[in-house]
Amino acid sequence: MIPRVRRLLREPSAVRFALLLLLLATCGAVLLVVDLPEAGELPRLADPLGGLAPVAAVVGGALLLVALVPRTFITLALGAIFGALEGAAYALGAALLAAALGFTVGRVLGREFVAGRVRGRLARLDGWFARQNVLGVITVRLLPISGYGLTSYGYGTTGARMLPFLVGSAIASTPTAFGYAALGAAIGSPGDVNWYAAAPASLGLIASAVLVHGWWRAERQRRHRPT
Repeated sequence: MIPRVRRLLREPSAVRFALLLLLLATCGAVLLVVDLPEAGELPRLADPLGGLAPVAAVVGGALLLVALVPRTFITLALGAIFGALEGAAYALGAALLAAALGFTVGRVLGREFVAGRVRGRLARLDGWFARQNVLGVITVRLLPISGYGLTSYGYGTTGARMLPFLVGSAIASTPTAFGYAALGAAIGSPGDVNWYAAAPASLGLIASAVLVHGWWRAERQRRHRPT
C-alpha cells in the first residue's frame, strides 16, 4: 500500500489532484470557524466602497463561492446590500465568475488525474459529461446534490466543455438569484421592497422546467432510436 502511495506522489497529476483535495478541505474547515455577519449589518457594508461596490460585490461574491460559501447566503446578502434587482444582477455576475474559476481550477488540478483512472461505469459517466449540452448542465445544477462551488470544481475534473457549462450555470442560477435577492432586500429594508422585482424568479423557474422537460424528452427519444 505504502509503495503504491509513493508512486502516486511522484506523478505530477496526482500531486495536483492532492492540492485540489487540500484546497477543498481547507475551504470547508474555514467555513466551520468563520462567523457570518448579521442581517442588520449587511446594508452598511457597501458604503465605504463607493463606486467600487458593484465590482467588489461580483468579485468578492465569486471568491466566496469558490471558497464553498453557500450561494443562498451570498445572494441574500447582496439583495440586502443593493436591493432586489441590483443584488440579483451582481449575484448572477458572481455566480458566472465563480463557475469559470471553479471549473478552471478543477480542470488544471484534477482533470489529468481523473482521466487517467476512470474505468467502466465511471468512464461512461465521464463520457456523458463530455457530451453534455446546456440542458444537461441545467439539470445537474438544479439537482440538490452539492454546493455551487463544489459542483464547479467537479465539472472541471470531467471531460465537460466550459462554454455549455457556463451558459447552463447562468440559466440555472437565474430563478434563485432574483428570488433570494428579493428576500434579502426584504430583510435589509422591509418597508422599501418592491416584490415585483421577484417576478423574474418565477419566470426563470418556468423556463428552467421547460428546458429540463425538453432535454428529458430528447434523451428518451435518443434511447429508443434504433441503432
